Amino acid sequence: MPSNNSAKSEERDFFCRVRDRFRHFAHRSAEVLGSAWAFIGAIFIIAVWGLTGPTFHFSDTWQLIINTGTTIVTFLMVFLIQNTQNRDAKAMHLKLDELIRAIQGARNRLVDLEKLSDDELKRLEEQFTRVRNKAAQRESEMDAVEDED
Repeated sequence: MPSNNSAKSEERDFFCRVRDRFRHFAHRSAEVLGSAWAFIGAIFIIAVWGLTGPTFHFSDTWQLIINTGTTIVTFLMVFLIQNTQNRDAKAMHLKLDELIRAIQGARNRLVDLEKLSDDELKRLEEQFTRVRNKAAQRESEMDAVEDED
């Protein structure tokens, strides 16, 4: 029995290590690839590719190089961007949850709001719309009273 538990522990540790390494790689890649230098580098590559067009007579192979390169880069960037967006969204939700929890009188059921169903979110949105409409109506009534004075 102990060997089975240790195998599960090693397997979990392996996946945790892979996930942590990818997180570090994605974070660092997003910093580097989202910089002005990376953008300038991409412009440089495109300029070199464009300038070499006459040399290669604008051949199909010449076009295939840029198409393949941009497709591969785009494919990989989707995963990096999604990873960083997921982490940013999770951090933002946790911060907002903490604020909701800490504010006296706030509805604690709004914590973990992102886990509600679409129907529950729609009902909540309608509640907030009614609250906004009532506040706007009171504000316009107060403005009317002030105008009479």
